[in-house]
Amino acid sequence: MSSTETVHFRYSQAIWVAAVIAFIGALPLASAAWYLTPVLIVPLLIGIWAWRAGTDADRAGMKIRALFGQRLIPWHEVVELGIDERRRVIASLTGGRVVSLPAVPAADLPRLVAASGQHVLGADDQPPSAH
Repeated sequence: MSSTETVHFRYSQAIWVAAVIAFIGALPLASAAWYLTPVLIVPLLIGIWAWRAGTDADRAGMKIRALFGQRLIPWHEVVELGIDERRRVIASLTGGRVVSLPAVPAADLPRLVAASGQHVLGADDQPPSAH
């Protein structure tokens, strides 16, 4: 993503705080017996996911970040942006694939479109003339 005007969408930091509290709360259980030590992995992974996961968008495209890895989707591959039944933003791509955009709520769809350099038509706006 080459643009300096990148819009970042992230999950609430409360998830990260809850993961830290869960990790501290799991310490007594994990220290009770050696075979319970893997219990610490769950809040650790949730904390890392909450810190890392999200969507970054700029004029070049969108970068979807997950716990492990990331994917760059250029805007020319996006056919349509929409909202699913759970009020999350989804992107329909060329080839028919649909991708959910992490940490982008329906209310932030105009910010996502603005990051692409496009304009969202409002109720009072007229589409551009075809002349």
